[in-house]
Amino acid sequence: MTNASTSTSTGTSTSTSIPAGAGAGADQRRALWASVKPRGGRGDRSPLGMWFWDIDRVLLTLALLLIAIGLLAVAAASPASAVRYSGEKVHFPPLYYFWRQVMWVGVSLPVMFVVSMLPVSLARRMALIGAAIFLLLLAVVPFIGVEHNGARRWIGLGIAEFQPSEFLKPFFIVAIAWLLSLRAKEADLPVVPITGALTGMVACLLMMQPDFGQTIIYCVIWLALLMIAGTSVRVMGGLLATAPVGLIAAYLFYDTARMRINAFLPRGGDGSTIDHYQTDMAYATLTAGGATGTGPGGGAMKFRLPEAHTDYIFSVIGEEFGLIACGVIALLFLAIVVRVFVKLLDEPDPFRMLAAAGLATQFGAQALVSMAVNTGLAPSKGMTLPFISYGGSSMIALSIGMGLLLAFTRRNPFLTRSPYVVRWSGQ
Repeated sequence: MTNASTSTSTGTSTSTSIPAGAGAGADQRRALWASVKPRGGRGDRSPLGMWFWDIDRVLLTLALLLIAIGLLAVAAASPASAVRYSGEKVHFPPLYYFWRQVMWVGVSLPVMFVVSMLPVSLARRMALIGAAIFLLLLAVVPFIGVEHNGARRWIGLGIAEFQPSEFLKPFFIVAIAWLLSLRAKEADLPVVPITGALTGMVACLLMMQPDFGQTIIYCVIWLALLMIAGTSVRVMGGLLATAPVGLIAAYLFYDTARMRINAFLPRGGDGSTIDHYQTDMAYATLTAGGATGTGPGGGAMKFRLPEAHTDYIFSVIGEEFGLIACGVIALLFLAIVVRVFVKLLDEPDPFRMLAAAGLATQFGAQALVSMAVNTGLAPSKGMTLPFISYGGSSMIALSIGMGLLLAFTRRNPFLTRSPYVVRWSGQ
C-alpha cells in the first residue's frame, strides 16, 4: 500500500506540513516591509522625507559645492596666513585656519539644515526676533566691541568672538521683505519711508564701526527689494539719483570712505601717492597662476598677500587653481541667483518672493563685491567671499541665510505642475 502523503509515482518524498507560527511570521514580515518600503521614496510622509522632496535640491547642491570649494581654498591660504600671524610668542601650524574652518563648517551645516526645515511662518517669526536682537547688539558694538585692525565690529564672549552685522544681514532682509509685503494687503502703508529709516539706522551704526563695505551691501539690498516690490519709477529714480550725492558726502565727511576711494585711485586727492599694496598684491596673486594655476600648495605670491584666508582668498584660488577655477566659482554664484529668481517667477506669496529674492541678492552682491576687490575693479572693503572665505561668524550667518532661502523656496512637488522633479523652470 502506497502512502500518498509521503511519496509520488517517481519515488520522491514530499512534505506538506507547515511549521507552527509560519503564517503569523510571514504576516509580520509583510507588515514590516510595508512600513519600511516608503521610507526615502515619494511615499515617505515623515518630516525628514517630506523635507527632502520639498526642498530645492539643486540650490542645496550648489551651496554644498561652494562650501566644499571653500574648504579647499582655506587649506590653500592657511599656510600663508599662519606664517604672517606667527611670531616669537605664538606659532600657528600651516593648516591652523583650515582645521578651524572645518570646525565652523561642522557647526554651520546642521544650522542650515534645521533652518531649512522650518515652516514659513515660523521662519519669518524667528527672523523678525533675530533682527530685533542683533540690531540692538549692533548698536552696542561701538561701545563694548573688540577692535581688530582699527575696526570695532566684534563682540567678545571670552572663548570666541562674533560679528553682529553678519548675523543681522539675513534677518534684516526678511524683516524688510515682510514690511514691503504688507503693502499687498494695505496699499496706503508708508513702507518705503519705514524701511528707508530702518536701513538708514543700520547704515549709521555700521559706519560707526567703521564698516563701509557692509553699509553698501545693506543699501543695495534695500534698493533691490524696493524694485522687486514694484515701487514706482518716480520714487526709485529719486532714490537712485541720491546715490552719487551719498558717495560724494561719504568721501568728504567720512574718513574711512575717503581712504578706501583714495586707495583705489592712481593718486590721492592732494596729488600724493597712495599705498596700493593690498590691491596690487591681490591682482598680482590672482594672475600669478595663469589659466590653470600653480597647483595646490604651489603658490608663492600668497605669502605676500594680507588676509589671504579671508578678504583676498579669491586671489589665492586664482594663483593655485587658475583663472578657470575663478570663473567656475563666479558661475556657481550666478547659478544660485538665477535659480532662485527663476523659481520665483510663479511665486504667488509676496513675502516669500521678496524674502527669497533679497537673500539671493545678498549672496550675489556680496560675492560680486568681493571678487571685484580681488580683481582691482573696486576699492578694498573688507568683504568676505560667501561660503569660501574663512570665518566663524560669516559661515554661521551665511548658513542661516541659505537655510532661510531654502525654507522660502521649498515647495510640495505634488502640488505643482511637475509632480516628479524640480526643474530649472521653477516648476
